[in-house]
Amino acid sequence: MSEGPLVSTVADGMLVPQIKTLILRGVYAYTWSFEEDPSQCGQLTVAITGNDGTPPFHILIAPFGPSPLPNGVETRGVLDIPFAGSQREVQFQLTYPASSQFVAVVSDASSFASGGTSVATMVKNSNDSSCFDATSTVQFDFVFNISPIVNQVVQCKALRIWWDPTMVQGTPNFLGIIPGGQSFIIQEGSITTDSTGNTGTGFSWTPSLRAGTTFLLTGGDPRGNGTGGAVSYVVALGNDVDSCLSNNSPSSTPGSPAGGSIPTSTPGSTTGASVPTLASTSGSVGSSTSTSVGATTGVSGGGLPSATVRTIAIVSVVGGVVIVVVLALVYILRRRNRAQGLYGRRRDGVPGEGDSDGTPYPTGGMRSHRQAHAYQPSPFVLGDLGPNSWAARGFAPPQKVYESFGGSTSAQTLQSGGTSSGRASHMINYVPRNDDGPNLTASQGSAQELAVTIDMPPAYAVDLRRARVSM
Repeated sequence: MSEGPLVSTVADGMLVPQIKTLILRGVYAYTWSFEEDPSQCGQLTVAITGNDGTPPFHILIAPFGPSPLPNGVETRGVLDIPFAGSQREVQFQLTYPASSQFVAVVSDASSFASGGTSVATMVKNSNDSSCFDATSTVQFDFVFNISPIVNQVVQCKALRIWWDPTMVQGTPNFLGIIPGGQSFIIQEGSITTDSTGNTGTGFSWTPSLRAGTTFLLTGGDPRGNGTGGAVSYVVALGNDVDSCLSNNSPSSTPGSPAGGSIPTSTPGSTTGASVPTLASTSGSVGSSTSTSVGATTGVSGGGLPSATVRTIAIVSVVGGVVIVVVLALVYILRRRNRAQGLYGRRRDGVPGEGDSDGTPYPTGGMRSHRQAHAYQPSPFVLGDLGPNSWAARGFAPPQKVYESFGGSTSAQTLQSGGTSSGRASHMINYVPRNDDGPNLTASQGSAQELAVTIDMPPAYAVDLRRARVSM
């Protein structure tokens, strides 16, 4: 623009009025207001009230929050609008889509933001959409980045702002815009060039902003303020470092913000912002921080006191520990109850102690008393064991079963009670047991036989008549 950016004028020695403006905390030399509600592609008039202020005036319109267009296409650029000569009123077309937001900063010849900064303002709908292409993303004259942590600004932690020197004209300038608060010029330190080429040309800046403060980082060069775009950040809390803070640190303006009564983002919007930690991500989306206007929505909030931030952090940590402990106790109790239900029963399927009322298995299913009785053992009662008692009861006497320890055994040999040659065999007697009487003794075999008696429990019925010879 013909008059050049305002920052270049301020940098020529007008810093004292700027500092005075910051100390006044919202008490400005003049006031300004929108003469109509901002609307999509509509004409917007800004008027300066009062005789104070030094012409020429400027108004800077910076996009705020995400784009409302389909697929998030960003069409909004930064508007740097000068007032003509000594005029105290200017009219221009607002090239922003409906439902988008912006922040306005008014300055005069004495200092940047001498007229204050508005809150995030909502653009109303209209029938005119000719001022932007909803499918084309805005292109800035140059881009800038921050490091070492991309897209994050930490309270009192030095960072590097850098750019590609082939894309800028002259020396770029950077502004900090706090919606509804005290906007400021970022003082550039010694400009250096990274020999590795990783961080281009830039300078180091320590943000003296309280954690939780929302601000727009705007880049410009002699072609105008905002030619490098604007990025929204929420200042993160670092390692509790507040040595750079003071009562004059830029923050949200108490009381009514500049710009008068204007529609804001949404009804019922609250001030204040969440406080990200050092590891969280804030600011723009994408690798080039200045190609997006950020993802922060709603009305910005001012800086939170360090004590409040510490309290929030402590409460968050304690709450997380309590939740973990409760979940651990629930898991232990459930596991113990499951173990008691699984191992508190007898392995034979008969109800164990305290289980006679048909309590359910651990895997579900209620056993009835009828099912429990089905497993009750019925003892095999053996009467008179005289010579004829087996035949009288329909049972065969205990039989000798021979098992070979090596070679084969023929059926004839087994029937005659002999053994295979060269190998010793043993005799097995299957004897049903009566708990009320003596057990049957095993019959004697030959000298080479080893008598083995298998004692059958009374809970199992063994048909001795079907005893087979195991080969």
